[in-house]
Amino acid sequence: MPTFERFLMPDAGEGLTEAEIVEWKVKVGDTVKVNDVVLEVETAKSLVELPSPFSGIVTEILGQEGDLVDVGAPIMVVDTDPNGSPAPAPIADDTAASSPTPIPVVETPVEAPATLSQPDVSAPAASAPATSTPVSSTPTASAPSTQGQQSSAPNAAEVPAAQPPSTQSESSAGSGASSESESASGAVLVGYGVSHGSTTRRPRRVPDVLTVERPAGNEAVRTKPPVRKLARELGVDLNAIAPTGPGGLITREDVLAAQAATEPRTLATYEGDDAPWLASGTVSADGRKTRVPVKSVRRRTAEAMVRSAFTAPHVTVFHTVDVTKTMRLVHKLREDREFSDVRVTPLLIAAKALLLAVRRHPEINASWDDEAQEIEYKHYVNLGIAAATPRGLIVPNIKDAHRLGLKGLAQGISELTATARAGKTTPADMSDGTITITNVGVFGIDSGTPILNPGESAILAFGAIREQPWVHKGKIKKRWVTQLALSFDHRLVDGELGARTLSDVAAVLEEPARGLVWG
Repeated sequence: MPTFERFLMPDAGEGLTEAEIVEWKVKVGDTVKVNDVVLEVETAKSLVELPSPFSGIVTEILGQEGDLVDVGAPIMVVDTDPNGSPAPAPIADDTAASSPTPIPVVETPVEAPATLSQPDVSAPAASAPATSTPVSSTPTASAPSTQGQQSSAPNAAEVPAAQPPSTQSESSAGSGASSESESASGAVLVGYGVSHGSTTRRPRRVPDVLTVERPAGNEAVRTKPPVRKLARELGVDLNAIAPTGPGGLITREDVLAAQAATEPRTLATYEGDDAPWLASGTVSADGRKTRVPVKSVRRRTAEAMVRSAFTAPHVTVFHTVDVTKTMRLVHKLREDREFSDVRVTPLLIAAKALLLAVRRHPEINASWDDEAQEIEYKHYVNLGIAAATPRGLIVPNIKDAHRLGLKGLAQGISELTATARAGKTTPADMSDGTITITNVGVFGIDSGTPILNPGESAILAFGAIREQPWVHKGKIKKRWVTQLALSFDHRLVDGELGARTLSDVAAVLEEPARGLVWG
């Protein structure tokens, strides 16, 4: 017997309560085994691959890509015994057995005249009452007694299959009102003009342009039937279109332009961005606004920043420093064979300088426990590197960065940023950070006042490095200069401690050889 097991959304870590489905790796009918990756979810600013806890055949997928699913909610059903004996047939329901059968519709046969030259006009259509198709619960082959009254109708072969034969008054048959000749589906029905006492039947002329009334207070919409059909298929309101055709006629191009105006606009994309930030939005009717749901990464970032900004009192100190010798060191390291397999940037030297400053001032490496009213000092440094990704800003950290040499630190930064941009950062990679660097200089920004990552005591903003006039050894020279900004939690870090820490970072960047002494 088939056995169906439900796969519930698991807790991906850190007590999360929900996750967004990013991509399904399987579909209904696929065979899966235990620990096969079946879907990818995004939560806590990271992408996590979820394995199947069952082996069998996927029979149902309950969550669609883009859905936000609560932890514990079912997302997939697997038949773990697809080769078992079939389940017993369900007992027939009495109510189902007693449901009424469809009522057959009996069409009244119409005896058509042998030739058009000899129509049966025994009962003129002008005086005959309108007849409708009778409905009977049992079939019958007999024709109704009103057959003679219907003999003036057109030949059954001439009547469109979708339209039952009916009689019209002579005045309505000759009417040119287009609103009666247009069906609900947009198809134009050709009526028949009938001249009693004559053998002539001719199609009614259908106008090329239909005039559709606007709501009260507006002018009429003038357009052709194919354009109206196109507007209906695209969901475009003809009343909202300004016509550009001759005589105020709405053209096909007008409809297409109106439809294009309401499509999502990719106002900003970035290199490697495979999911523009407006793609999941809803555009307003006039095309001037797009509303995008706040999803995992952006929502987590917002929650963290609000919690940090309104919980920890921030103080920021700045320092402008000559980094000419750091730039020379970076150039030499790039030519060193020992560093040929890693990427060397000024950020690497800044990260090392911060680690050395934390070693000299370990009390800055702490966190505030509000519930216990305690300060927790860390004897390790998990160095966070803020990384911009297509899904938003995330801050993974290099575990035990204080133990790494310069090359190991370079490898850690490269792996961390590559993983973040690929969207493969795990919640563990972002947990337990102690201090962070944000490299705003890569965007050409000189400095800023960064907000602390929740649970940390300090964050260093590393600005753009520019050639500027600088007083060096009593003379104005062209030097490489940057600006540093250190934000810290004033509950943990006094102004003196923050200033000394930033001064030490600047000292190493100004004279990298000092790192050998402090290291």
